[in-house]
Amino acid sequence: QVQLVESGGGLVQPGGSLSLSCAASRFTLDNYGIGWFRQAPGKEREGVSCISRSDSRTWYTDSVKGRFTISRDNIKNTVYLQMHNLKPEDTAVYYCAAGRDHYYCSDSGIRMTDYWGQGTQVTVSS
Repeated sequence: QVQLVESGGGLVQPGGSLSLSCAASRFTLDNYGIGWFRQAPGKEREGVSCISRSDSRTWYTDSVKGRFTISRDNIKNTVYLQMHNLKPEDTAVYYCAAGRDHYYCSDSGIRMTDYWGQGTQVTVSS
């Protein structure tokens, strides 16, 4: 069974930082594009960032550009989302996702996801 496991969520004050990890088991992450999504209470799930499987190109939604950084460590089979200058509006459950499509992550965002993680809560509050 393919698994994606997120970790690193928690409570942080506005302006603070968190680093999320997405670890894969039973499959090799470098064969997949990887995305991070989030869902706030009462809102639809939205794509936050992604990294392509082939050349590690990245995409970010406008609201997190300059604050979030996605990266991958193929040796550790893990993808990271570093989040800085966090704002209350970043509060959400963050999900890791994987897609087999070669163009899963493109300049226009994230395509259809094949696998989802269970999510990790990020709360930004004073």
